[in-house]
Amino acid sequence: MSDAELTMTIGGRAVRAPRSFPIVDPSTGEVAAHAPTAEAEHVEDVMAAMAAAQPAWAAETADGRARVMHQGADAVAASIDEIARLSTLELGAPLAFSKGLVTGVISALRYFAGSEVAGEVLSDSESERVEVLRRPVGPVVAITPWNVPAYMMGLKIGPALAAGNCVVVKPSPYTPLATLRVGEILREVFPAGVLNVVSGTDELGPMLVDHPVPRKVTFTGSIPTGKAIAASAAKDLKRVTLELGGNDPAILLDDVDVEAIAPKLFWAAFTNSGQVCIAIKRVYVPAHLHDALVDALVGLVPSVRLGSGLDESTNMGPLQNRAQLDFVAALVEDAKAKGATVAAGGRPEDRPGYFYAPTIVAGAAAGMRVVDEEQFGPVLPLVPYTDLEDTVAQANHRYFGLGASVWSGDLDRAGAVADRLEAGQVWVNTHQSTLGFSQPLTGVKHSGLGVEKGRWGLETFTELQTRYVSRA
Repeated sequence: MSDAELTMTIGGRAVRAPRSFPIVDPSTGEVAAHAPTAEAEHVEDVMAAMAAAQPAWAAETADGRARVMHQGADAVAASIDEIARLSTLELGAPLAFSKGLVTGVISALRYFAGSEVAGEVLSDSESERVEVLRRPVGPVVAITPWNVPAYMMGLKIGPALAAGNCVVVKPSPYTPLATLRVGEILREVFPAGVLNVVSGTDELGPMLVDHPVPRKVTFTGSIPTGKAIAASAAKDLKRVTLELGGNDPAILLDDVDVEAIAPKLFWAAFTNSGQVCIAIKRVYVPAHLHDALVDALVGLVPSVRLGSGLDESTNMGPLQNRAQLDFVAALVEDAKAKGATVAAGGRPEDRPGYFYAPTIVAGAAAGMRVVDEEQFGPVLPLVPYTDLEDTVAQANHRYFGLGASVWSGDLDRAGAVADRLEAGQVWVNTHQSTLGFSQPLTGVKHSGLGVEKGRWGLETFTELQTRYVSRA
């Protein structure tokens, strides 16, 4: 790939930049490509383009917007293999997983194209008609994370566009390639200025968020960055949707069939090398079942084939970046120093790239960083317990509240525990399962603000307007 291949999309035009930044292939640790660095003038150009395009796109009928969105989905589908390879190059994940991420863009465009932002009639009499309408919120800044970039692009642009808003997407500087390519494809379909994609380093995000043109910011990423975005947006009363960090607990009750659930736990923790916001991050297991669960999970480790995502035999790729690799390794060392045992896994020796084998940490406990913090990597701590009440309190402790799950053969008992968990998503006998784009995704406490997906997410890209017509 040459440095000049991928371009930003601004106002329907292909835009190159005088500067670029390197993109590392995490399976080798080597620079594999470069992406354009947006400057201040590019930010001004994209804001002017969105401001100019917003009135016409907002005035377009829902059917008209839907037609364009379906055309966009068709165009992305025609290039799915190309985009998936770019995604694997920058993310490191197996090609099948990357293709699923691109499918997310296609599915989001199609799902939200068929969604309506309905109003409601409050009164309709001889003397008056009062109705509540939903109007587009206005130009949107969408900032996506590095772990599932194409999917998150679709999740954000689908409802924003369907509600009648123009959008600028800023992907993570670690993984901009697939997003830039989707932008190139969609600029041939959408009216100029409606969908824009810019890439850059850490300075770009604040320039977009601080600009007076956008009326909403939707962001997925870390809690500290989400707080900074919320504070900046508040200065101009911009609306925000924030999907932030999680440290999802899985609580096993004392009647579980360890052998039966071990594969579900394993892949709910280790899909995409554990780099999933709603992955299982800690397992609370009855003390008398702890050793059996360790053995069952360790027995699954040999089934994992670490390698480049472009290799068809690979079912787990590397961590996406060196900083994340070092962070995960530090958490494991902390757990070992505090008395936990690494039953399997660790960093392979003498291997290039950012690989870390799926790691089972036995005998973990509160106070260990791997339990208290979000590892966002292929490490699963098992915390033995004897007191369910204390375990529920530990699961709810601190500021995380994205997802949680309860596992039991008694659904009523599991449901009673699930009712007490402080999380936006709670599962019973599964984890990470979703209903695609129809199911809302939300976090409580520091794990999020607002909602994404479904009609609930669609409505966050609108503002309410009450219309009163007097017939007297």
